[in-house]
Amino acid sequence: MNQKSAGKLPDMSTRTIAFIGGGNMAGSLIGGLVADGYSAAKIYASDTDGEKLASLSARFGIRSASDNLDAVKQADVVVLAVKPQAMEKVAKDLAEAVQQYRPLVISIAAGVREAHLQKWLGNNVALIRTMPNTPAMLQAGATVLHAAAGVTKQQRSIAETILRSVGLTCWVKEEDLMDAVTALSGSGPAYFFLVMEAIEQAGAELGLPADIARLLTLQTALGAARMAMESSEGPATLRSYVTSPGGTTESALKTLEAGGVRNLFRQALRDAKERSEEISAMLGNN
Repeated sequence: MNQKSAGKLPDMSTRTIAFIGGGNMAGSLIGGLVADGYSAAKIYASDTDGEKLASLSARFGIRSASDNLDAVKQADVVVLAVKPQAMEKVAKDLAEAVQQYRPLVISIAAGVREAHLQKWLGNNVALIRTMPNTPAMLQAGATVLHAAAGVTKQQRSIAETILRSVGLTCWVKEEDLMDAVTALSGSGPAYFFLVMEAIEQAGAELGLPADIARLLTLQTALGAARMAMESSEGPATLRSYVTSPGGTTESALKTLEAGGVRNLFRQALRDAKERSEEISAMLGNN
């Protein structure tokens, strides 16, 4: 697992990157790369929305491509950043150019399997599938990557560097694990938002002013996450440090455990994984 490492862009200084799609995630990756010192002149973007392209160019100084094909012709690396529902048409339209220019292709589209991408792009493509999550928009994301057969070590390094510009990265060997990744980290921010929402509401019901309940909830969540990230101990051990026998924390945790909180999360992630599998099948069969 690799965390964000500013200013380190191995084997990339002369490579041109083209983003197909200029939405929030593409903007986050572009912003992360530029913040890490990557040349904006080496980054192209293409999108059907001219206002998005103009905004990206104004914010980061990147180049706008006249269309998707023009972007691919310029690129050593192509990042597919369109909505999953649009991926089949976009990929098929790009297939001839991808086969001719042979760039490394990185997909950040949730649920679109490598076999379908390969088919739509003409097969034998150097392809890496990734699953970033929304905190990437704050350079605090978590991205899992999977490389198709034939992807070189250098290409893996390039993809990892691009995604690491918005947070930590890690690899899985089996693509099927991407559905579990979607369930855990892809959907995961919403789980924590729900927990924060519930705690904030409960604090207000105990009599705290709403603004104070919110501030305490958010800062406590941030502090707990930082402690877990920076500690060599696991969450269970860290939890024990806060839990005095017979104390308030123990009382609260007993209530949560009695309510089946662990089983709820276990079932929630299973349901999310199964839905991810269903969506992937639908995207490939359309």
